[in-house]
Amino acid sequence: MLAAMTEQTETRKQRAARRAGEFPPAPEALPVPVLDSHTHLDITVSEAGIPGGPADDPVAAAIAVAAGVGVDRLVQVGVDVASSRWSADVADRYGAVLATVALHPNEAPRLADLDEALREIESLAARDRVRGIGETGMDFFRTGDEGRAAQEESFRAHIAIAKRHGKALVIHDRDAHADVLRILDDEGAPDTVVLHCFSGDADFARECVRRGHLLSFAGTVTFGSATALREAAAVTPVGQLLVETDAPYLTPMPHRGRPNASYLIPLTVRFLAEVTGTDLDELCAAISATGERAFGPW
Repeated sequence: MLAAMTEQTETRKQRAARRAGEFPPAPEALPVPVLDSHTHLDITVSEAGIPGGPADDPVAAAIAVAAGVGVDRLVQVGVDVASSRWSADVADRYGAVLATVALHPNEAPRLADLDEALREIESLAARDRVRGIGETGMDFFRTGDEGRAAQEESFRAHIAIAKRHGKALVIHDRDAHADVLRILDDEGAPDTVVLHCFSGDADFARECVRRGHLLSFAGTVTFGSATALREAAAVTPVGQLLVETDAPYLTPMPHRGRPNASYLIPLTVRFLAEVTGTDLDELCAAISATGERAFGPW
């Protein structure tokens, strides 16, 4: 997720200019409302704008577009102190939004004072409409060996924060499946664990399911090369499955490469209904119920 925050400012501006106005058309509305379990409204608005063009209140506009296709609740996710504070504030202002707060695993090794940043996250975690601690975890794709100790220290601290505050733990796991489970075993997992943008195969999915974790699938499951992800989705019980955008990234087919936003969730939900052999109404109702079980009522 953190690509936008790790690249140079000039590159971000170039990408924002390229993406502006490129949102895909709205898909057919879902028959039963669902949530987007993981989105980044701040990055979406700053990089890509909003579907339909500029608005006086871009957050309200993005929420309205999503609600129009049956995506009536959003989980806004923090990745550093500033975005976590923004997320908590947005959740306080908009009834359709809940927040999570955390230091992204690629953020942790870059911080001059990790302990101070963690204290800030813990303070935000106490707020009522902050319902998750994440995205935290391990990322061996963007961070090399030299940064992994800081990642692990941060991940362990976030697990403790989630347990102290009774909040869901939202995990970023990239090329680090075994280490994520090892650390969860060492620390003892919180009651609710969400594997954001699930990226494992069927065997890893079964292991996560056995532990009672929730698997959240993004638009990547629709990609032609994602056979292993589809197999993972097929072995995930409907009651342990969530759907997300990770917007503005990971846009589902047939719009891969264009900016993503919560209103495109129906494309992924319909695809998952086919993959899992589940009635669409039943899947939507299950996703909605699981979201409220994980994050509480909106």
